Amino acid sequence: MIRHVVMWKFKEEAEGKTKAENMQIVRDSLFALLPIIPEIKLMEIDCDIMHTEMSYDMMLTTEFASVEEMKVYAEHPAHKKVQEFVKAVREARIVLDCER
Repeated sequence: MIRHVVMWKFKEEAEGKTKAENMQIVRDSLFALLPIIPEIKLMEIDCDIMHTEMSYDMMLTTEFASVEEMKVYAEHPAHKKVQEFVKAVREARIVLDCER
């Protein structure tokens, strides 16, 4: 099993919306991928509660049966559309891909 973890820091305002509004759009858009991309075996989205200087705002955890299935997700047009929006509203991103 492959686990793909992404964390983002969001801009305070972007695309005419607040950080909270954009975070909700991203959350909804990511969960909307579940029925579209069957390669996603697990998706969890968590938001930071401490709001420290070191904190990131949101964490996405996804799991895939293989690296090949993760690549299908990464290249899927619906995922690319979400990715473009996230790029416009985030200020930082970190990623970890690991085997479980």
